[in-house]
Amino acid sequence: MSVRGLLKGMKDVMKVDESLSPDLQLTRTLVENQKVPVLFNNVNGGKVVGNIWSDRSRIASALGITKEELLPKMIESISNPVKPNVIDDPLFRQVEMDSFDLRKLPIPKFYPKDGGRYITAGVAVSEFEGKKNVSFHRLLLLDDHRFGIRLVPRHLYTMHKLSLEKGKDLPVAFCVGVCPSVLLAAATSADYSLDEMEIAASLRKTCMGEPVDVAPTDNGLMVPAYAEYVFEGRLTADKVDEGPFVDITGTYDDVRKQPVFVVDKIYHQKDPVLHVVLPGGLEHFMLMGLPREPVMFKTIRQVVPQVHGVRLTEGGCCWLHGVVSITKNKEGDAMNAAMAAFTGHPSMKKVTIVDKDVDIFNDQDVEWAEATRFQASRGLMVVNNAAGSSLDPSADGTTSKIAIDATKPMGVTKGFEKAQLP
Repeated sequence: MSVRGLLKGMKDVMKVDESLSPDLQLTRTLVENQKVPVLFNNVNGGKVVGNIWSDRSRIASALGITKEELLPKMIESISNPVKPNVIDDPLFRQVEMDSFDLRKLPIPKFYPKDGGRYITAGVAVSEFEGKKNVSFHRLLLLDDHRFGIRLVPRHLYTMHKLSLEKGKDLPVAFCVGVCPSVLLAAATSADYSLDEMEIAASLRKTCMGEPVDVAPTDNGLMVPAYAEYVFEGRLTADKVDEGPFVDITGTYDDVRKQPVFVVDKIYHQKDPVLHVVLPGGLEHFMLMGLPREPVMFKTIRQVVPQVHGVRLTEGGCCWLHGVVSITKNKEGDAMNAAMAAFTGHPSMKKVTIVDKDVDIFNDQDVEWAEATRFQASRGLMVVNNAAGSSLDPSADGTTSKIAIDATKPMGVTKGFEKAQLP
């Protein structure tokens, strides 16, 4: 389904009709209204929407499930990828442009010290020698036909490097305005051999019984058929300064030399809506952090069989802090779960382990468990000089990590039982 179709089904969409410049005029409204989708109807003459997926329940609802079902459904989709459905008449081909100026699009600049105007919800689709990849990357607008891309050393970085070694640019299509199944799959840290579009197809099928529809661009890349925008082009050997840019912690990321993405053609739906992710906002938290939870869950379950839930918390930017619910088979399981959680998500630096009766989606309930079931003298583990997240401004090369065992002692109920109404 297209972004506009999803928005029509949401009752809490905030609409802004006044004419706005893309330079710094969207950010305050997005920051002050993070819990609801915000649709800007006139930004540089185009439409922009943000904060669509800033809430876990809204993501789940769009997939026809509850927030509690989201984690197991994502785990199932990663383990059982399926082929997407190829169609002949995709909506993204309603308008095709070989002549264009990227600067005329409603691409915003979010914060004063940003390096420029950024596409923040762009999903890259690429293929090299049979290997397919779908992943998130921010794009810095450079001029009428070019972007600078932030390329971290993962899958697309590897494909680009291998392509350049053969003297070729890497064909890539950036898709903006896609359904949550594609967004979540694109942010998943899957094995290099997997095609994330097949994970997206499995997630949508598992949740809704429907396929993810795809169709080819002119360069043969299979992209989501209902994308609002598709930017077809090439990752080149050229490099530019990329940044500064506000990352998930709300602090500025460094300036680096990064590759140039040259756009050869633009496809879009009629009257397209440009999806933007507010840097360091709740939607950024959800789309970057939530797909890490299935990996953590699988790692933890290898050492503690009964894992009831995993959550990266908004207070920790959905990246640096987490909470895990387990049932212990023996004392020591909580700390084993904590160490496994750090293995599943090495960027995390604090994890709290709780019992099944604690609601991990309720921060007050988690803090209650820490207050009533945790003693630092016996339930605190500190790991120093560990590798952590480059996004943590307090880290200095390495980081310290803490694990909190906020579970009840086994076999003891007196003093720990929660009062319940009949």
